[in-house]
Amino acid sequence: MDFKKLSDQYRDELLNNVLPFWLQNSQDKEFGGYFTCLDREGKVFDTDKFIWLQGREVWMFSMLYNKVEKRQEWLDCAVQGGEFLKKYGHDGNYNWYFSLDRSGRPLVEPYNIFSYTFATMAFGQLSLATGNQEYADIARKTFDIILSKVDNPKGKWNKLHPDTRNLKNFALPMILCNLAMEIEHILGTDYLEQAIDACIHEVMDVFYRPELGGIIVENVDINGNLVDCFEGRQITPGHAIEAMWFIMDLGKRLNRPELIEKAKNTTLTMLEYGWDKEHGGIFYFLDRNSFPPQQLEWDQKLWWVHIESLISLLKGYQLTGDKQCLDWFEKVHDYCYERGFTIYPGKISTTNTFRLCALGAIDRPDIEAFFKVFREALEVNKIQIPAKYKEA
Repeated sequence: MDFKKLSDQYRDELLNNVLPFWLQNSQDKEFGGYFTCLDREGKVFDTDKFIWLQGREVWMFSMLYNKVEKRQEWLDCAVQGGEFLKKYGHDGNYNWYFSLDRSGRPLVEPYNIFSYTFATMAFGQLSLATGNQEYADIARKTFDIILSKVDNPKGKWNKLHPDTRNLKNFALPMILCNLAMEIEHILGTDYLEQAIDACIHEVMDVFYRPELGGIIVENVDINGNLVDCFEGRQITPGHAIEAMWFIMDLGKRLNRPELIEKAKNTTLTMLEYGWDKEHGGIFYFLDRNSFPPQQLEWDQKLWWVHIESLISLLKGYQLTGDKQCLDWFEKVHDYCYERGFTIYPGKISTTNTFRLCALGAIDRPDIEAFFKVFREALEVNKIQIPAKYKEA
């Protein structure tokens, strides 16, 4: 594999396509914050503002400013989003709402722990980019609130009846593994090493199940036991694989090669488990007993699942040299780019037209790959090739 060519490909996609799109189209110049409901041409189709997405964008442009290049436009974008979050995103006590309307009025109460975690990440990176202590204080205060919610992340908005089926979910210990490292400059090294042991234990000893072949389950009971119900049987490959690159980072940071090895092996196990053997790609949800999952969207192939897989596989190869990681990386990478085409109706609804959209620059191999996928789609839908159309 030509790593230089691959690096250039991803860097070009990020710097010349992804970031200009969001800089140009997502910033709300009137009220502040970001529009995140955009069509492929960058037009806004809904103006509600979701706190976790606002936080992600503040984090992204702050991180790029801190680690890639000191571009003023990136910093300005991050600061205006951070100021909107600081003013409107919480109830005054750093309980972060789930969503706001365009002007910043709250729509949904602060029930979702990811609003808190991504706000913490956002202000942690923004404090590094600006040197503003107020941002660091917001990150630290929010992190302390997250820790207070470990046993009941939704708090008073938890809709489950108490004591009937008490489950704990993988999401919070997973994200804490990443969050603690994100704000180590605020927490301090000693605190990080103390706090993170509990998170690693939860991820790698409680939710990781060797008796199920080394997969990770999404929910267990409060004592760490498997539960035979929809939630207890749920497997979310993307979550598990994402968590493994968090664990690899921690293994490197804590100098624990055995932790890196276990996380790498779990990545490979989850990919094998979650891969669609017929059509390719990674399933969104699965049931560990092979029953139909509760989620109707279980077989969708979401972009983030595949991106997290690419990250985990590259880290696994970089840190261990295991060629299986590289082989799987090529497989997932090729799947993403070969399937990076979307066919959707033309803008003029009264005409029988459609447009083709490709990710990134288009060259001859891209066109050839598209027609390969297009032929497969026609065959799956039993459409005669060459297709014949009747005049209207």
